[in-house]
Amino acid sequence: MNVLVLGSGGREHALSWKLAQSSQMEKLYIAPGNAGTATVGENVELDPMDFAGIAEFVEANDVGIILVGPEQPLVAGIKDYFQARPEIKTSVIGPSASAARLEGSKSFAKQFMVKHNIPCAKSETFTKSTKSKASGFLATLKPPYVIKADGLAGGKGVVICETLKEAKTVVKDMLINGNYGDAGKKIVIEEFLPGIEVSMFVVTDGSGYKILPSAKDYKQVGEGDTGPNTGGMGAISPVAIVSREFMEKAKNQVIIPTLKGLRADGIDFEGFVFFGLMKVGGDPYVIEYNVRLGDPETEVIIPRIKSDLLHILDGVATKTLSECDVEIDERTVTTVMLTAQGYPGKYKKGESITGLENVKDSIVFHGGTKLDSGKTVSNGGRVMAVTSYGVDIPGALKKSYKSIDLIDFKGKSYRKDIGFDLVKEKA
Repeated sequence: MNVLVLGSGGREHALSWKLAQSSQMEKLYIAPGNAGTATVGENVELDPMDFAGIAEFVEANDVGIILVGPEQPLVAGIKDYFQARPEIKTSVIGPSASAARLEGSKSFAKQFMVKHNIPCAKSETFTKSTKSKASGFLATLKPPYVIKADGLAGGKGVVICETLKEAKTVVKDMLINGNYGDAGKKIVIEEFLPGIEVSMFVVTDGSGYKILPSAKDYKQVGEGDTGPNTGGMGAISPVAIVSREFMEKAKNQVIIPTLKGLRADGIDFEGFVFFGLMKVGGDPYVIEYNVRLGDPETEVIIPRIKSDLLHILDGVATKTLSECDVEIDERTVTTVMLTAQGYPGKYKKGESITGLENVKDSIVFHGGTKLDSGKTVSNGGRVMAVTSYGVDIPGALKKSYKSIDLIDFKGKSYRKDIGFDLVKEKA
């Protein structure tokens, strides 16, 4: 089978790396890809938002499955585009635009959770016209305050404010000053949930589903979880706090009600669901949905899937997922993100990357990279993720950090404390 993966980040490299191992794979294309994906498949110059161009390509190259990595094409309706053109014999792994609202609109997701009795934080939604009421709602909450841009903001649309004054400033920045663009034209203010955050994932064909490995992502740029939010500085899988008891609660209180709720509302969903959960007093609360795999969580959960990923995707496409086995590697997997100096603010691109050929004990998943005259250079803020297996978190991290020492580019930055809270929690 020929497969097209859409995207250019570490998530897409990890997915492509796994798909390339499939015995069913004939030709793997990645659009637009990066320097890493070029080592496992063929990069093609296609914009993931150019649906007509993608359609022309898949017809010309007999592509059987399109795996959509990033959220933007899903929210924009790539699934619907191909469903409206049945003459194109290809399956899009990803939800419809209606279902993608779970990620594309925080207010829609909140309404969905409340309607289907899925545990979540108390919240209210506001627009420019109702901004005056936001202060009143903030006054009913205790600090810290959580303010979310309603739309897609590249993983940076959530602001946690320690003071009421700061919260009111952020509300003004979003609704009045337009600092978050269209994503911030509507906002969700919600109560802060104290606890430990964990990411859970399922893949579904609309009826059956399979639970994938759990993970924990480290969003903030600074050690000790300080500084501004990023797209993710590292991840760990599995997560020690996901006990059998917590897993059962998450399954029965969150996962099943979500999938049943989608079906009850007549919403077509095929693909991956990300559940951003907060463990509060032993119970799971949903803090966000994503309608695709997370990044850098993909870089730790995909290496733990021992089964053939293409077989699983084909199960989604043919609605036979219940017949697929998903075998999970019991080892711990960690990843540490190497970023450009200055990220998530201003940073330089085009820095030459050396030492990759010396890495033997880790898998390097490229994110913001490209090939320039045959050489690998930086091409984004999150440059690459260094992933390692281990018996436990310290063992896997030791390999990742040892490998990081072998890689060099000007301004290389990374967190040296990924997994710090989980090791402490386990101890």
